[in-house]
Amino acid sequence: MIIASAWGRRGARLVAGIGVLALLAGCASSEKPRPLELGVNPALVAPTLAWTTRIGDIGFALDARVTAGVITLAGSEGVVAAIDGASGRDLWRTQLAEPIVAGVGSDGRFSAVLSKANELIVLDGGKEIWRAALGALGTTAPLVAGGRVFVLTADRSVSAFDAMGGRKLWTYARPGDQSLVLSQLGVLLAVGETLVAGNAGRLIGLSPDDGSLRWEAPIATARGTNDIERLVELVGRASREGPVVCARSFQSAVGCVNTVRGTTVWSKPASGSQGLAGDAQLLFGTEGNGRVMAWKRENGEMAWSSDRLKYRGLSAPLSLDFAVVVGDAQGWVHFLSRADGAPLGRVSTDGSAIAAAPVLVGNTLVVLTQKGGIFGFRPD
Repeated sequence: MIIASAWGRRGARLVAGIGVLALLAGCASSEKPRPLELGVNPALVAPTLAWTTRIGDIGFALDARVTAGVITLAGSEGVVAAIDGASGRDLWRTQLAEPIVAGVGSDGRFSAVLSKANELIVLDGGKEIWRAALGALGTTAPLVAGGRVFVLTADRSVSAFDAMGGRKLWTYARPGDQSLVLSQLGVLLAVGETLVAGNAGRLIGLSPDDGSLRWEAPIATARGTNDIERLVELVGRASREGPVVCARSFQSAVGCVNTVRGTTVWSKPASGSQGLAGDAQLLFGTEGNGRVMAWKRENGEMAWSSDRLKYRGLSAPLSLDFAVVVGDAQGWVHFLSRADGAPLGRVSTDGSAIAAAPVLVGNTLVVLTQKGGIFGFRPD
């Protein structure tokens, strides 16, 4: 079977005020189910390791940014680096004085992270140029776009700063209808001339110029009798195709929103805590028990589901032309058939959990681990 000669073109935490609560998602007992055995590697996809480097331990929900063949990422202890995807060579590397709790946002020139001291730190070509104190903890990577830096914080406010000088331009805030928020990657992206953000179980569209609200569209509605049961926070990454953005509401639903009309296209029940990936036909996600799911993007009907990786602690997926790529808690990277989720092959890293959704940088598949390993794989 010939696959292709190239990749193609294409437990969470809660914050309550200043306290952090551990949430055991979908596990009623203290004994975790044993991960399913992997069996023989079919090796229909057999990528080779092109390069490897390190960034330091990653203890937060990292969002690796890819711009023009360069991946920008960060480690918990303050290292921020821009790495050439073809060679694995550092284009620049900076050691900040403070631990990092969210990042990285980058447009190729400016890069932005959030520190443990609740500060937004912005770098220009690897050199720190300014920082600003934030009014609340942030766990979502800043968005750098159009000469501005946008920040989503745990009080559900969105702020905009001038990327060059650090002047605050505006803040959008609304009263929260939940007392808990997730301490993991949220939803924040630009779609045309609209800034799209997650706010509880909704996507909202804001003007990037003044922060005014243009629309809001629900993906999930809070239900239940206590704060944890009512938690419907949206988690990143979101999947965008044209004006349609699809996102996951933590442990409750998956849905898509048309950002031109500001309306919900569809919403379906789902029980996962990781972000989504997809293309114009299919949307992919991983459930809390390790089931891999595929939905039809147009209407949310299930295309297929696979239990072959149950209880393996899966990452958010990456969608390629010929495969779906997910990492697991043992450091394996799995390639699954887009047609039915059948295994196509797998490669190992350093034995620690995959820390973020795999990303494609040019013709290199880049995978990051919690131990700070960065692995660049190429098709064989």
